Amino acid sequence: MTTVNGPDCYIVDMSNLNADPTTARPAGAPAIVVRGLGKHFADKVAVNGIDLDVPAGSFYGLVGPNGAGKTTTLSMATGLLRPDAGSVWVHGVDVWREPLKAKTMLGVLADGVRLFDRLTGRQLVTYSGRLRGMDPETVAERTEDLLRVLDLEDAGSKLVVDYSAGMTKKIALATALIHSPRVLVLDEPFEAVDPVSAANIRSILTDYVGRGGTVIVSSHVMDLVQRMCTHVAVIAAGNVMAAGTVDEVRGSESLEDRFVDLVGGRSDGGGLQWLRS
Repeated sequence: MTTVNGPDCYIVDMSNLNADPTTARPAGAPAIVVRGLGKHFADKVAVNGIDLDVPAGSFYGLVGPNGAGKTTTLSMATGLLRPDAGSVWVHGVDVWREPLKAKTMLGVLADGVRLFDRLTGRQLVTYSGRLRGMDPETVAERTEDLLRVLDLEDAGSKLVVDYSAGMTKKIALATALIHSPRVLVLDEPFEAVDPVSAANIRSILTDYVGRGGTVIVSSHVMDLVQRMCTHVAVIAAGNVMAAGTVDEVRGSESLEDRFVDLVGGRSDGGGLQWLRS
């Protein structure tokens, strides 16, 4: 790998894509290790054999333009979508060889996955906890805690199908948190969420990381990632363009400017002379 702005920030060397991923697995105990992960749909390459190490106890941001492969990568890393190539380990457990063991350590907020929206919010969170094998008393206590903290107490008895987009995002987050996982993987957790709720969620996640958990979050909001995350990976066209600590990736620039430098596509805004008051 070629280093950029530091030893942990890199551009992927594509010459190693055909290597046996088990031999490429690093020593140590990162929360998530991705090696040679690839996926294509028909003739479109969605994820191009990427490598990532997510340190345990980190707040890891995954950023990229629309269609970059972020959601596909997270879906494969959490066992929701089978990869065409590569391997993923969660705290040393192979996601695709030992899926049940790996998934006990994961809390996932996936993009576009349907919820059982004919349940009430309280029923949905309770169902998620019981599905994890938790005892009824613990599930009931944690469900009420989550509804309170996420400002969903009044909506707990309403059907999820009647929730707003922001409320649906929050109840889905509650289902990811109920079993107190070691790793949280959140795809656009702040999308459609109001500012007060977003601040509460940030506080929950920051406290979770402070207690030893690991968070991986995808987002389009560079300022949010720059303020919240300890590490970041920039993905474009299914490739990891750079990864490392936030300071290493952005260098002397803002994260947004560095992101644009890496992925390109900035328009000069010309050609709209007709657009005026």
